[in-house]
Order: sequence, then structure tokens, then C-alpha cells
Amino acid sequence: MSKNLLLEIGTEEMPANMMSGIVEQMHALAGAKLNEARIAFEKVDVYATPRRLAVIVTAAADAQPDEEVKKRGPSIRAAYDENGNMTKAAEGFARGQGISAADLIKEGEYTWAQVVNKGKMVEEILPALFTSLITGLNFTRSMRWGDEEARFIRPVRWIVALAGEAVVPMEFAHVRSGRMSRGHRFLCKEEVEIKSPETYKETMRKAFVIADQDERRALITAGLQKTAKELGGQVWHNADLLEEINYLVEYPTPLYGRIDEEFLDLPVPAVVTPMRDHQRYYPVRKEDGSLMPYFLTVRNGGDRAIRNVQIGNERVLRARLDDAKFFFDGDRRKSLEGHREALSRINYQEGMGTMLDKSDRLVKLVEAIGEDWNFTDTEKADVRRAAYLSKSDLATGMVTEFTELQGEMGKEYALLDGEKPKVAAAIFEQYMPRFAGDVLPKSSIGRALSLSDKLDNLAATFLRGLIPTGSQDPFALRRQTIGAVHILTDGEIHWDVRKGVKMALALLPGTQEEKDTAADKVEDFFRQRIKAILLDEGVDYDIVDAVLTGAVDDVYAIFLKAHSMMDSHVKGELEMRQAVTRLVNITKGKTAVEIRPELLTEEAEKNLYAALEKAGEEVTSAYNAYDYGSALPALKTLTVPINQFLDSVMVMVEEEAVRNNRISLLINVLDVYRRWGDFSKLV
Repeated sequence: MSKNLLLEIGTEEMPANMMSGIVEQMHALAGAKLNEARIAFEKVDVYATPRRLAVIVTAAADAQPDEEVKKRGPSIRAAYDENGNMTKAAEGFARGQGISAADLIKEGEYTWAQVVNKGKMVEEILPALFTSLITGLNFTRSMRWGDEEARFIRPVRWIVALAGEAVVPMEFAHVRSGRMSRGHRFLCKEEVEIKSPETYKETMRKAFVIADQDERRALITAGLQKTAKELGGQVWHNADLLEEINYLVEYPTPLYGRIDEEFLDLPVPAVVTPMRDHQRYYPVRKEDGSLMPYFLTVRNGGDRAIRNVQIGNERVLRARLDDAKFFFDGDRRKSLEGHREALSRINYQEGMGTMLDKSDRLVKLVEAIGEDWNFTDTEKADVRRAAYLSKSDLATGMVTEFTELQGEMGKEYALLDGEKPKVAAAIFEQYMPRFAGDVLPKSSIGRALSLSDKLDNLAATFLRGLIPTGSQDPFALRRQTIGAVHILTDGEIHWDVRKGVKMALALLPGTQEEKDTAADKVEDFFRQRIKAILLDEGVDYDIVDAVLTGAVDDVYAIFLKAHSMMDSHVKGELEMRQAVTRLVNITKGKTAVEIRPELLTEEAEKNLYAALEKAGEEVTSAYNAYDYGSALPALKTLTVPINQFLDSVMVMVEEEAVRNNRISLLINVLDVYRRWGDFSKLV
């Protein structure tokens, strides 16, 4: 037999931006606790609104299964006397386990009792289990209320706990469980009786609460699309906004409002940002992408007095857009370049100058990168201009008021000033990627400027000793480093990132010793991020270690090396790997000198030298083309000569010149492998 279970935790309004994580956490926690308690079940569903978190367990078993266990008793020596008779110790142990002493089992050096633990009924287990679901959730911030020591994300006001139609008695923070829930805060004043888990969603619906967030999300999406279509346009969708609104409402009703036509003359970001990011409104677009004089929003309630709600939202947005227009008009009294001088009054980081200083550094960095990346003269001029103007919008009123528009307004103002579209686009692209999953810069000058900005940020912050630890990363350096890695790999750019870091550090104040230390730490920081990305891409951990043993220089090449090792199945080449490991062990801590062929006297060392000469050409050709996998056949030809050399040639001979020559030969052979990776790391 089975029954459905329900736990609903009713609270004050919870933060919308945390709800998705809470739902995932509760789903995992509920499944783990049920398995831990040995309660079989079909599935777990978690529902969440701003005021409630509910768990429904479908087809939970009525009881735990009986459990057969073996319990260790006295040692055989203690359980039997010299005549083979049971001792009191053995009889007492058997009696304590509820079995006859004759049923004890001899196994190894001990006696054992085979006993059956009767499974508990689910009603006995649920009070503690349900309580553990409330106390087991982890929040970045939680609250205490009243004189309570108990903590939760928001004060708990009611608890519904049911097993079938029966109430599960429990208590948390002086709130006792029952079957009485609450409906919508304004549309349903009375308490709502939940008769069973099966009726929960429908009962809440009648109380103006759509408990299922997936259903709520679908209703919001369909309602917005329908309203936009009636207005002759399309919704400008935004996944983050939809997720936030979904956890702000319990009973969604879409509505629209009007935007004064005068505001549509503003640049699109200046209209959309106050609308979407500040007021949680959706823009409406025409088929060609241009804005229509409407916005969409979602009300937490029905359609009663909807016109009043519409007017109120229009009034609020009008005030926001009035501000935007005021700042825009003020900004346009100067060109974007005209705002650049004001950057001297904006500090960058303590001890690292102003934003004007940073802008000047970016000009020098992109000039160097342009040379390394073989930019044309036109590209060099464009990237220099983009870097020169890159931070100027930070001094504008629009970006001061709406900081999230940095880069976007720089692009818009540059276009209005008649700058080249490529230059304007690069000003915006410098901040990409802005978040996980964001698009990367598409233009070559956008990549160069974005990479320069990130390297300057890393260099300055590490030089100050502000290295991210644990979850603390106030300057978003992890995101910026990951972004830099993706810029190089997505653009298929072979470039020494260590060189870039040192160039960035050279432009900053500080001693050479401080800069050298910072350079090493930034390199290691890149190594950690690259490792995480490769593991996330499915590369085996030992292959990741193999390609990251050396310097973090050509980031794109590191990725090619890792994936070529996976694709070539080098881990299956056991004999070759064992030979490389022998080379590593015998050459550890030693350095190479130039090989002198005339000192190669043994047949095995001559053969190894000849094999190295032959394979070296093929391997070098493959490596120079970054086609690492095609080097594998040539590398495999060295296996037999390596083993023959190590089996028959004495390396550590007394004659120093011969000894050094043989060590150098082995190191040179090992280096052929190491240009791909450290094969000794493979398991």
C-alpha cells in the first residue's frame, strides 16, 4: 500500500531571485531524506510561490521494508569454553538480539546474529523527516523572528503536513502543523482546508494561487504573447525577467500600458533598461525589431480595477523615462570624446589611478595585441580608437544613473557622433561576456579590447593582493578570466596570455618583485579556470592535469591538446606511457646540454637518437600545425628504442661527458612528448 505526502511551508514573501535554487535544493533534499529513511516512493514534486514552498511525494510506502542485518557478537574464543559449550556472554548476546543462542553464526573470529529489524510505519517517521526538510535547507541569508532561535529564509506562518488525508503532527518555530493553508493575500482572506495531497493544487487554484511554478510560467508567457499580439506587436522576451516575475506572483494577470511617443526617440537601451531592469516591464516590438509605444507587465491578482493598475504603472514608467531623457539630453551637449576628460575624476582602484589612466593603459595594450594578432593598419587604428573612447561613457549622466548601461551607451553615443560602427560595437563588446552563457565579442577589435580590459582588471587587482577566496569575488575576476579564456578559444587565437599579463602589469605602479609575484598568481588563476572549463567539457581529470603541467601560455593550444588526447585515446597506449614514465623518473631534477652524436657508442643509444631524429620531424610538423593527434604514430615509434636504451645502457657512468650526453638524449626524447603534455600524469 502507498499514500501521497504533502508538506507546505507558508511564509512571508520570499526573495524571487533565490526561489529557483530553493526549489532545486528542496527536490534533492526530499529525495535524499526519503531514501535515507528507507521510504520507497514514485516521485517528488516541489512547488513554490512567493509565500509558500510545497513538497508532494507521490506513492510513498506505508512503512519501511523489514531489514535483515548481521550483528557482531563476542569472539568465538569468548563465546565458547574449552569444552565447546556456550558461555554466558554468548547467551546474553543472543538473548539481547531476540534469538536462540543455537542460532548464532560462526564466521571468521566472531559470532554473529542474523536478525530482522521490523520496518517502522511511515507515520512514525514523517514528523522528524518533515522537520528535517525545513531545517535542512541552506540559505545565503536567513532570518530569526520574534524570540525564536529557529531560522528560515522568511518567517514561517503556517505548515500543512499530510500523509494521505491524515495530519502529520509536527512543529517548527512554535508553528504547529495542520491542514489549513492560506490563499492569495488579497483575493482570498479565509484559511483554506487541504483535504489531501491529491487535491492540493486544485484547492489552491480556487483560492487564487497557482502553486505550480511551471504552470504559472506558461500562463504568464501565453498571456504576454496574447496581449502583445492584440497590440500588433511581439514580446521582447527575457528569460531572467520571466523567472523573476514567476516568483513574484501567485495569480498572474498580464496587462499593458502606453509609452509616450517622445521617449521612443531615445536610444533603445535608454528605454528598455528602465523599463525591464528597474520596473520589470516587457517592451513590445514590431516585426523589424523597433520599439512600439507599449509595455507589458504582470499583476499579482485578477483583472478587477485593471485600468487603475495600468494608469499607475504608466505614471511610474513615465517618471523613469523622464529621468532617462533628462540625462540623455544633458549627455548630448558633448560628444563621447568630450566626456573623456571627466574620467580623471573617477577613481579606478585604490593606488591604480583613475579611469582615464585605465583608458590610456588599454590603448597601449590593444596596440601591442594588434601587433601580435597581425591586425591590418585599419584594424590597428580602429582598435586604438575604441580603446581611447572605451570608458568615456562612465562619465555620462545616463551611465551614472543606470550603471548597467556601461558600454551600451558608449556604443550608442559613438554611433551618434559618427564613429565607425566597428569602433562603436567594440566599445560595447569590451564587457562581454557579462554573465555565464552571454555572447562573446564577434569582431577582432572587440576581442582585443575585451581581452585587454580583463587583463588590466586582473593585473591591477592581483597586484593589490585582492585575490578571490572561496565564494568571495567582489571584482568578478573568475567570470572575467573565464571570459578571457573563451575569447581566445572561440576566436581560435594562438597567443601567449602570460605575455599579456606581464604587459598589463608593466603599465601599473609597483615594484618588479610585486609584479613578478602577481604574474605568477594570475597564471595560476588562469590554470584553475582552464581546469574547471575542461572538466566541464568532459575531459578526463588526468588529461587535464597532463596538459596543464607546464606554463599557461597559449590557452587555445592547451584546449586543442586536451581534446586531441581524448580523441586519440592516448590513455590506451599503455606501453608508450610506461616508457615515458621511465624517462620522467630517470631524468628528474636533471638538465640537458647539447647532444654530441660522437659520444653515442652503444647500439641502443644510437638507435634511440636515430629514432628521435626521424620521429622528431613528424612530431614537430604536427605540433606546429596544432594537429597533436596526428603526432601519435610517430611518438609510438619511440617506445621500443626507449625501452631498449633503458634496459641495456648504463646512464650514470663515471665519465661525465658520456653521462651528461645520455641524460641529454633522454631529456630531448621526453621533451618531444611534453610538448603535447605530461604523459606520466595519465592513469
